[in-house]
Amino acid sequence: MNFKAWMLSQGLSTSTAEKYAGAVTGPLTDWGLRSGVLQRPLIAMESAADYKAAHEKIVKLPIFQERNQRGHGMYASALEKYANFLHEVLQQNVETDIAVVLSDPNISPTEKLELVNARIGQGKFRQKLILHWKACAVTQYTELRMLVASHIKPWNTSSNGERLDPFNGLLLIPNLDRAFDRGLISFKPDGLILISPLLMEPEKLGISADMKVPLQDAHQSYMAHHRAKVFLSK
Repeated sequence: MNFKAWMLSQGLSTSTAEKYAGAVTGPLTDWGLRSGVLQRPLIAMESAADYKAAHEKIVKLPIFQERNQRGHGMYASALEKYANFLHEVLQQNVETDIAVVLSDPNISPTEKLELVNARIGQGKFRQKLILHWKACAVTQYTELRMLVASHIKPWNTSSNGERLDPFNGLLLIPNLDRAFDRGLISFKPDGLILISPLLMEPEKLGISADMKVPLQDAHQSYMAHHRAKVFLSK
C-alpha cells in the first residue's frame, strides 16, 4: 500500500490525499535534498527513526517555514500524515509477523520453521530461489552471499503457500531488492523493467531501462500483483 492509498483508507478525500502525497514526493523532498538535510527522497525512508530525524531538520528550514505558513499548515500536516503512514504500514516488523506464524495452531511445527525462515530471507525459500535463479535474476551477479531472497507478492498479503512458493520470489542484488521492495521498480509481463518516476537518478544505483528478468508463467500472477499494489506508478 502506498502513501496515497493509505490516506484514502483513513478516510481522507482524494484531493487531500493527492495534495499531501504530492507535497511529500515534491516540494518537501526537493527542499530537503537541496539543503543537504536529506540524502534520499522521503518516500525512500527506511524506518520511522530515520524519518523522525529528517522531519526535525526539514521543519527548521526557512523555505519550509515560509511555505508552510503561506499554505496554512499544509506541509506540516503532510509530514505528520507521512509519519503515521510509516509507523502503521512500513514499520510492520518481522517479529510481529513471526509471532503470528508461531501462534497459529493450524500450522505444523515444520511449516512454521519454514515460514519463519522465509520471512527473514533464509532457509528453504532462499535455497529454492538459489536453485532456480543461480544468480541475481536481473544482473546475473553470482556472489550468493550478496544476494537477497525477495518476495514478489509481499509477505503480509500472501498466503502461507505463497510465502513458500519459489515462483513468488526473485534473487536480487541489494539495490534492486530495496527498490523492488519499496515499489520503485517492477517488471512487465515480458520481464522488462518498470522504473517509477519517484526513483531519482536510477542510473546512480545501476538501474537502467533495458534491464530484464526472465519470468516464467508461474511468476506472472505474483508480478501482476506487484505492479498493481506495490509499484509506485505516479
